Amino acid sequence: MSIINTEIKPFEAVAYRKGEKDYVTVSDADVRGKWSVFFFYPADFTFVCPTELGDMADLYPEFQKLGVEIYSVSTDTHHVHKAWATASDTIGKIGYFMIGDPSGTITNNFENMRPGAGLADRGTFLVDPDGVIQYLEITPEGVGRNAAELLRKIKAAQYVRNHPGEVCPAKWEEGESTLAPSIDLVGKI
Repeated sequence: MSIINTEIKPFEAVAYRKGEKDYVTVSDADVRGKWSVFFFYPADFTFVCPTELGDMADLYPEFQKLGVEIYSVSTDTHHVHKAWATASDTIGKIGYFMIGDPSGTITNNFENMRPGAGLADRGTFLVDPDGVIQYLEITPEGVGRNAAELLRKIKAAQYVRNHPGEVCPAKWEEGESTLAPSIDLVGKI
Protein backbone atom coordinates (compact mmCIF):
# COMPACT_ATOMS: atom_id res chain seq x y z
CA MET A 1 0.00 0.00 0.00
CA SER A 2 1.39 3.40 -0.96
CA ILE A 3 1.69 6.21 1.55
CA ILE A 4 1.10 8.85 -1.14
CA ASN A 5 -1.83 11.08 -0.17
CA THR A 6 -1.54 10.04 3.48
CA GLU A 7 -0.84 12.40 6.35
CA ILE A 8 2.55 12.23 8.03
CA LYS A 9 2.59 10.62 11.47
CA PRO A 10 3.53 12.50 14.63
CA PHE A 11 7.23 12.70 15.48
CA GLU A 12 9.70 14.72 17.50
CA ALA A 13 13.46 14.53 17.05
CA VAL A 14 16.65 16.49 17.54
CA ALA A 15 18.34 17.87 14.45
CA TYR A 16 21.73 19.41 13.82
CA ARG A 17 21.58 22.75 12.05
CA LYS A 18 24.68 24.82 11.57
CA GLY A 19 24.40 28.17 13.25
CA GLU A 20 24.15 29.88 16.57
CA LYS A 21 22.16 27.04 18.13
CA ASP A 22 23.47 23.77 16.68
CA TYR A 23 20.77 21.46 18.00
CA VAL A 24 17.06 22.08 17.55
CA THR A 25 13.97 20.02 18.17
CA VAL A 26 11.88 19.34 15.08
CA SER A 27 8.38 17.86 15.08
CA ASP A 28 5.52 17.16 12.69
CA ALA A 29 4.00 20.48 13.84
CA ASP A 30 6.98 22.33 12.28
CA VAL A 31 6.12 20.84 8.90
CA ARG A 32 2.56 22.14 8.82
CA GLY A 33 1.85 25.23 6.75
CA LYS A 34 4.75 24.86 4.30
CA TRP A 35 6.13 22.46 1.75
CA SER A 36 8.76 20.08 3.13
CA VAL A 37 11.15 17.51 1.75
CA PHE A 38 12.22 14.57 3.90
CA PHE A 39 15.48 13.40 2.35
CA PHE A 40 16.43 10.04 3.88
CA TYR A 41 19.89 8.55 3.42
CA PRO A 42 21.54 5.42 4.87
CA ALA A 43 24.40 6.78 7.00
CA ASP A 44 26.86 9.55 7.71
CA PHE A 45 30.53 9.20 6.70
CA THR A 46 29.64 7.23 3.56
CA PHE A 47 30.17 7.76 -0.17
CA VAL A 48 27.05 8.50 -2.26
CA CYS A 49 25.29 10.25 0.64
CA PRO A 50 27.61 13.29 0.88
CA THR A 51 27.34 13.89 -2.88
CA GLU A 52 23.55 13.99 -2.59
CA LEU A 53 23.51 16.14 0.55
CA GLY A 54 26.02 18.54 -1.03
CA ASP A 55 23.92 18.78 -4.19
CA MET A 56 20.90 19.59 -2.04
CA ALA A 57 22.92 22.20 -0.12
CA ASP A 58 23.93 23.90 -3.38
CA LEU A 59 20.27 24.30 -4.39
CA TYR A 60 18.89 24.96 -0.89
CA PRO A 61 18.36 28.69 -1.63
CA GLU A 62 16.22 27.71 -4.64
CA PHE A 63 14.10 25.42 -2.47
CA GLN A 64 13.70 28.21 0.08
CA LYS A 65 12.49 30.60 -2.66
CA LEU A 66 9.66 28.12 -3.26
CA GLY A 67 8.83 28.02 0.46
CA VAL A 68 10.23 24.51 0.83
CA GLU A 69 12.13 23.35 3.93
CA ILE A 70 14.57 20.45 3.69
CA TYR A 71 14.94 17.81 6.39
CA SER A 72 17.66 15.25 5.78
CA VAL A 73 17.21 12.16 7.93
CA SER A 74 19.39 9.20 8.81
CA THR A 75 19.41 6.82 11.74
CA ASP A 76 22.63 8.42 13.00
CA THR A 77 22.41 10.82 15.94
CA HIS A 78 22.45 14.61 15.72
CA HIS A 79 25.91 14.48 17.35
CA VAL A 80 27.23 12.35 14.47
CA HIS A 81 25.71 14.82 11.99
CA LYS A 82 27.62 17.67 13.66
CA ALA A 83 30.86 15.66 13.68
CA TRP A 84 30.43 14.90 9.98
CA ALA A 85 29.77 18.58 9.20
CA THR A 86 32.94 19.50 11.10
CA ALA A 87 35.01 16.86 9.26
CA SER A 88 33.69 17.36 5.71
CA ASP A 89 33.68 20.57 3.66
CA THR A 90 30.77 19.20 1.62
CA ILE A 91 28.61 18.49 4.67
CA GLY A 92 29.85 21.63 6.42
CA LYS A 93 28.11 23.83 3.84
CA ILE A 94 24.65 22.39 4.65
CA GLY A 95 22.22 24.98 6.00
CA TYR A 96 19.12 22.77 6.25
CA PHE A 97 18.07 20.47 9.11
CA MET A 98 19.90 17.16 9.59
CA ILE A 99 17.56 15.07 11.74
CA GLY A 100 18.97 12.31 13.91
CA ASP A 101 16.64 9.30 14.01
CA PRO A 102 18.51 6.65 16.04
CA SER A 103 15.22 5.12 17.25
CA GLY A 104 14.01 4.79 13.65
CA THR A 105 10.67 6.39 14.48
CA ILE A 106 10.62 8.85 11.57
CA THR A 107 12.15 6.38 9.14
CA ASN A 108 9.51 3.79 10.06
CA ASN A 109 6.74 6.43 9.93
CA PHE A 110 7.64 6.97 6.28
CA GLU A 111 7.93 3.19 5.72
CA ASN A 112 11.51 3.74 4.62
CA MET A 113 13.52 1.45 6.96
CA ARG A 114 15.63 -1.34 5.46
CA PRO A 115 14.46 -4.57 7.06
CA GLY A 116 17.01 -5.90 9.52
CA ALA A 117 19.59 -3.19 8.79
CA GLY A 118 18.61 -0.29 11.05
CA LEU A 119 19.30 2.05 8.13
CA ALA A 120 17.05 4.25 6.03
CA ASP A 121 16.66 3.57 2.35
CA ARG A 122 17.65 6.35 -0.03
CA GLY A 123 14.17 7.91 -0.05
CA THR A 124 12.72 11.32 -0.91
CA PHE A 125 9.29 12.43 0.30
CA LEU A 126 7.53 15.68 -0.60
CA VAL A 127 5.02 16.82 2.02
CA ASP A 128 2.49 19.56 1.25
CA PRO A 129 1.45 22.34 3.68
CA ASP A 130 -1.37 20.13 4.98
CA GLY A 131 1.12 17.46 6.07
CA VAL A 132 0.15 15.11 3.24
CA ILE A 133 2.75 13.13 1.28
CA GLN A 134 2.49 14.15 -2.38
CA TYR A 135 5.55 12.47 -3.87
CA LEU A 136 7.99 9.74 -2.99
CA GLU A 137 11.01 8.21 -4.63
CA ILE A 138 13.18 5.36 -3.39
CA THR A 139 16.46 4.63 -5.17
CA PRO A 140 18.89 1.74 -4.69
CA GLU A 141 21.97 2.06 -2.52
CA GLY A 142 24.38 2.94 -5.32
CA VAL A 143 22.19 5.45 -7.20
CA GLY A 144 22.38 9.08 -6.11
CA ARG A 145 19.54 11.55 -6.53
CA ASN A 146 19.45 14.87 -8.39
CA ALA A 147 18.32 17.97 -6.45
CA ALA A 148 17.55 19.90 -9.67
CA GLU A 149 15.11 17.19 -10.77
CA LEU A 150 13.48 17.25 -7.33
CA LEU A 151 13.15 21.02 -7.60
CA ARG A 152 11.37 20.60 -10.97
CA LYS A 153 8.96 18.07 -9.48
CA ILE A 154 8.20 20.37 -6.54
CA LYS A 155 7.38 23.21 -8.93
CA ALA A 156 4.98 20.87 -10.75
CA ALA A 157 3.35 19.73 -7.49
CA GLN A 158 2.92 23.32 -6.36
CA TYR A 159 1.48 24.30 -9.74
CA VAL A 160 -1.08 21.47 -9.65
CA ARG A 161 -2.08 22.40 -6.09
CA ASN A 162 -2.58 26.03 -7.07
CA HIS A 163 -4.38 25.26 -10.36
CA PRO A 164 -7.13 22.69 -9.74
CA GLY A 165 -8.18 20.95 -12.93
CA GLU A 166 -4.72 21.18 -14.52
CA VAL A 167 -1.93 18.62 -14.64
CA CYS A 168 1.72 18.82 -15.67
CA PRO A 169 2.88 16.53 -18.49
CA ALA A 170 6.21 14.69 -18.63
CA LYS A 171 9.31 16.89 -18.42
CA TRP A 172 7.14 19.93 -17.63
CA GLU A 173 9.15 23.03 -16.76
CA GLU A 174 7.83 26.14 -15.08
CA GLY A 175 6.07 28.39 -17.61
CA GLU A 176 5.30 25.60 -20.07
CA SER A 177 1.82 24.47 -21.08
CA THR A 178 -0.17 22.17 -18.84
CA LEU A 179 -3.11 19.90 -19.57
CA ALA A 180 -6.74 20.14 -18.48
CA PRO A 181 -7.95 16.52 -18.43
CA SER A 182 -11.32 16.09 -20.11
CA ILE A 183 -13.17 13.69 -22.37
CA ASP A 184 -12.06 15.89 -25.30
CA LEU A 185 -8.40 14.93 -24.69
CA VAL A 186 -8.95 11.17 -24.66
CA GLY A 187 -6.91 9.61 -27.46
CA LYS A 188 -5.56 12.97 -28.67
CA ILE A 189 -2.30 13.14 -26.73
